Amino acid sequence: MKKIIIAIIVLIVLALGFSAWKLLGPSLSSSDGEFLYIKTGSGYADVKQELISKKIIKTSRWFHLASKILRYKKIKPGRYKIKKDMSLFKLVRMLRSGDQTQVNFVITKIRTKEDFARKAGNLLECDSIQVIHFLTNNDSLKKFGLDTNTTMAALMPYTYSLNWNTTAEELFQKCYTAFKIFWTEKRKQKADSLHLTPLQVSILASIVEEETLEKADKPNIASVYINRIRAGMPLQADPTVKFAMKDFGLKRILKMHLQTISPYNTYLNTGLPPGPICSPSIETIDAVLDSPATNYMYFVASSNFDGSSIFTSKLSDHIKYAKEYQQALTKRLDSLNKIKPE
Repeated sequence: MKKIIIAIIVLIVLALGFSAWKLLGPSLSSSDGEFLYIKTGSGYADVKQELISKKIIKTSRWFHLASKILRYKKIKPGRYKIKKDMSLFKLVRMLRSGDQTQVNFVITKIRTKEDFARKAGNLLECDSIQVIHFLTNNDSLKKFGLDTNTTMAALMPYTYSLNWNTTAEELFQKCYTAFKIFWTEKRKQKADSLHLTPLQVSILASIVEEETLEKADKPNIASVYINRIRAGMPLQADPTVKFAMKDFGLKRILKMHLQTISPYNTYLNTGLPPGPICSPSIETIDAVLDSPATNYMYFVASSNFDGSSIFTSKLSDHIKYAKEYQQALTKRLDSLNKIKPE
């Protein structure tokens, strides 16, 4: 009888030890750094099925036991990082607390709402259709003081840490909050001294952003456009024509391109376009705000193709340098066409 009791105790101890190992030991079979995605609206059964289909657990028996012990009932959607030596208890605690791993959403230069929506759809649970619907709905944007044209101004070039299940509205709210923080009283005062609103500065900066990569030229290019606005001249900015045509690969703007009917075509319309033509960098926004007072009315890319621009106040000088550039560009394009493979 004594031997039987001892045997039973041993079996109980072994069973408890085995159970403890299954629950507290490194029992997950996934590789390190794998992610578990729990969609919005998922139930407990969906989570179990996803864990099995991802081969994170082999069966749901031990997961179900851990869930009962830890009272895991409320499902929190998100992106959860599975670590190599994670136990079932740690897994369930993470899911129960909603301790998900955030997504880094990086904005550099984005030209269109569609590009932004596509990027969001690739990184977040919300798809690109939901994002573009939000960005093209004036009723959605009204509370931000924006519309479907000016919305791109709020997409500041930062890295945003977001939950994977962030909605389209939450994503935009995050961007808009960064936009409001960026526009300090000091920057607002600078914009006011130029007789521009923060939104207008962002629109102008987006044009400058597309005109040059040269940091030293950005303030002077901004001054040219500010002078044209004050003189009532059309901006005649080539990047706005590309935006109007949605053809950002154009190497040369021809007369037929200048006739493109669009409120963004600054050859046909005076003043600033109704919205940004890209999301400008902070450097370029500040270049606009710090643009010097000049008498420049024209600029053209240097015929040396070194990225710099030549600034002039007289039309005759501008025509001269523009002709030099066009001739050099024709020569360069002809040369490139000759070496293209058949």
